[in-house]
Amino acid sequence: MTAKTPPTPPFRDPHLPFAKRIDDLLTRLTLDEKVSFLHQFAPAVDRLGIAAFRTGQEALHGVAWMGPATVFPQAVGLGATWNTELVRRVGEAVSKEVRAMRARDDRVGLNVWAPTVNLLRHPLWGRNEEGYSEDPRLTSAIATAYTRGLRGDHPVYWRTAPVLKHWLAHNNETDRATSSSSVRPRVLHEYDLRAFRETVEAGAVAGVMPAYNLVNGRPNHVSPYLREHLRTWTDEDLLVCSDAGAPSNLVDHEHYFDTHEEATAAALLAGVDSFTDHGTDGSQITARLQGALEQGLLTEADIDTAVRRQLSVRFRLGEFDPHDDPHPGTAEFDTPAHRALAQEAAEQAVVLLKNDDSLLPLASDTRLAVVGLLADECKLDWYSGTLIHRSTPLEGLYERFGAERVEFAEGVDRVRLRLADGTFLHVPPATEAADEVRGAAGALDPALLAGRTDLPPLTADATGTEFALVDWGEGVLTLRAPDGRYLSVADDGFVRAAADQPGGWVVQETFRLEPHDNGHLLRHLGSGRHVSVAADGVRVAAENASLFELIIVERGADAVARVAAAADVVLVVAGNDPHINGRETEDRTTLALPPHQERLLRAARAANPRTVLALTSAYPYAVDVARLPAVLWTAHGGQAAGTALARVLAGDVSPAGRLPQTWYAADADLPGLLDYDVLGARQTYLYFEGTPLFPFGHGLSYASFSYADLTTEVTAGTLRVTCTVTNTGDVTADEVVQLYTRAVEPSSTRPRRELLAHRRLTLAPGERAGTDFEVPLSAFAFWDVARDGWRLEQGPYDVLVGASSEDVRLRTTLVLDGERAAPRPVAERGLDAAGFDEQSGIAIVDRTKSEGDAVTPEGEGPGELVYRNCDFGQGATEVTARVSGAGTLELTLDGGPPLALLTLPEPTQDPYTYISLTAGLVAEGVHDVHLTLRGPLRLAHVGFSG
Repeated sequence: MTAKTPPTPPFRDPHLPFAKRIDDLLTRLTLDEKVSFLHQFAPAVDRLGIAAFRTGQEALHGVAWMGPATVFPQAVGLGATWNTELVRRVGEAVSKEVRAMRARDDRVGLNVWAPTVNLLRHPLWGRNEEGYSEDPRLTSAIATAYTRGLRGDHPVYWRTAPVLKHWLAHNNETDRATSSSSVRPRVLHEYDLRAFRETVEAGAVAGVMPAYNLVNGRPNHVSPYLREHLRTWTDEDLLVCSDAGAPSNLVDHEHYFDTHEEATAAALLAGVDSFTDHGTDGSQITARLQGALEQGLLTEADIDTAVRRQLSVRFRLGEFDPHDDPHPGTAEFDTPAHRALAQEAAEQAVVLLKNDDSLLPLASDTRLAVVGLLADECKLDWYSGTLIHRSTPLEGLYERFGAERVEFAEGVDRVRLRLADGTFLHVPPATEAADEVRGAAGALDPALLAGRTDLPPLTADATGTEFALVDWGEGVLTLRAPDGRYLSVADDGFVRAAADQPGGWVVQETFRLEPHDNGHLLRHLGSGRHVSVAADGVRVAAENASLFELIIVERGADAVARVAAAADVVLVVAGNDPHINGRETEDRTTLALPPHQERLLRAARAANPRTVLALTSAYPYAVDVARLPAVLWTAHGGQAAGTALARVLAGDVSPAGRLPQTWYAADADLPGLLDYDVLGARQTYLYFEGTPLFPFGHGLSYASFSYADLTTEVTAGTLRVTCTVTNTGDVTADEVVQLYTRAVEPSSTRPRRELLAHRRLTLAPGERAGTDFEVPLSAFAFWDVARDGWRLEQGPYDVLVGASSEDVRLRTTLVLDGERAAPRPVAERGLDAAGFDEQSGIAIVDRTKSEGDAVTPEGEGPGELVYRNCDFGQGATEVTARVSGAGTLELTLDGGPPLALLTLPEPTQDPYTYISLTAGLVAEGVHDVHLTLRGPLRLAHVGFSG
């Protein structure tokens, strides 16, 4: 007899719907097994033949952290292309490399944590490089394209499963785990949610990651918006993955819950399905979940809901159908096509900001001086892979113009560091040490990578070593040895010339010179300790700091001036190192270029007026461009950055990148970093009333374009806009046609102009193309706080077509049918405190720990609220306020004298214990209601009766 083949369990049957297969699998898993699935590193279940699974493969602009991969431009650079089809192809290439790398290294995950759709509201945000744009529609368009590429086009099986980061209203690294973003309803719906919503609705998103911060006083990891908004936008099961360490933050840093069991249960009930905490060790998360089950905070059904969402993603990734999944055989990695795509993306990301007298493009026989701290650099950021190919601006220009026509001066200050005994810091030879690139072997958590200890520590001797010193701003220095290695500190505390580049979660290659007596102490910023020269080598120590004299061998500005004076044209390549002064964990403090780079720019310009500035940076700068004939900007462009810039400068490619965010002229134009009220604080191109250095959507070309034949037509709830664009120049070039609108007679504050759609066209000289846009009329609606919902307002709207938000070429006005403004029915509904029209000195906070908003004064002074056009109907004789805390509430109408004063006689038990206060009031008709809050008072609702 032969044994019968056991029947195939339903969860293994590819002919059944995924939902039924997941139902079956859930019945076969034990509760302990299901609980174990909720950690980032879900273990295998051998008895069922289920493999281990992890969430979280970084893939923002290429496969990150897992060793060599194709490196595309930073996300903000992809946003600057304004080219959705290009970005889709980039996403497709990245997903294919994920699959190819996984085939040889199972540490590479298929649940990719990308893209970042946080809006670039504030240019000082340290992670500006990770987002696409300050505009929600442009952001969602680019993010949708990237996720479609990552997902693949198979109708059933996904190549990778993209997770959007970081939900929600997250634009500050300062106190990011404890700060609260105060987001009024209009900003929430019209701005912050919109980028996520339109991307999720497009259908290629597997999940989202909540951010570290709080929104309206409540941590994002227990946000009711996950349930109230996110999960209503799609029928797919979305997998919500926590950010790293955020579950523990709920207790350890935010102190929002007393115990980890409470916090973990609350996060799971809010919608978190996978907990990223304690690295690869899932024991603490599973113990917290087990504790929450034992305490009755969770049920097995709650666990099942979260596990179902994870299994849904795993089924879509083909894990359970290896014979039907078309993707495991994908082998496309570092292909010629991917290299060409990386160059194409880098070229399309270059933005020409200024070009007086057509200085650019450069003639092929130009004698060129290439100077600046980034002229011979190809910088990576925290979310980059390791470079396989590398092209710096200098290398690209050597190749394009010939090395004999290009002179180079980096602009570093060349220095020696002399000790009190007359000796100098010295780098010993390391002839047997192998070259090593940080992260080349890949790491699940690169923050844990240690510095090199196989090289000898620095010593002191009579001649010393000449170092290349760069001041990156705010006194943050790097020191580089002649062999190109940066001074760095490893875990043993010794200082070595050991790093190929500054980098790491805590950068170990930055220092600060601190004046002391007649010299300087040299503080290592990563450890906070001073450099000390000891008998066994140079180390950082808590005591016995050495005193140094800084000997300037050559100033960088002198070297720059020397080569600039002999050139036909000078190219100054300036910008940032993505690991220093503006990165994850660290916001910038200013828009200004660091003084070291300003000195180099001034020196070049003084020596040669034909000076071109090429900014290579993760964010905007405020630069005096008045005396510069030409200026370009590109984000760090990945492996082909130098080739791309050289081809643009030479005219092989006409630049057509467009700014994805406003470039402000000065720090004074910026709101506070933590002020998330884009409407009230007049932020971004939508509301900014000043004059920017360069506006949103700006970018020049080597060609010229004319616009004509604007038409508009409204049918079946859709506006159709058409126009023609003609290349009137003499080179083939791209133009980005941008469609904006503006409400002409709004009843509430509306954007100065608002992007509706865009299209990037390629046109030969003399070529003419028709362009048409179809925009749903819902795009003209705004969130009406009076009705707590969307409203398309009846009235005239400008339709604007042009080359930027300020360069409008065609315009017309049309009248849209819609709903007229209506007064707030306060006699019936009262006032939700957070639904104000205007505020001053107010923060929105959590009404309870699970749902609802309240308001409170922000700081020591009073907070003021205005609610416009409140209809008291036949009249009100009494006002009732739901309040907690302590303090007083004053009510006036139309800014007149106080009509009611409500005071809490004694503080409430806690901020979440509300009581009702009542006072007499005489009001009828329609009025503006003004409320003033004094003291630590929380206001949830105001009602009227009588």
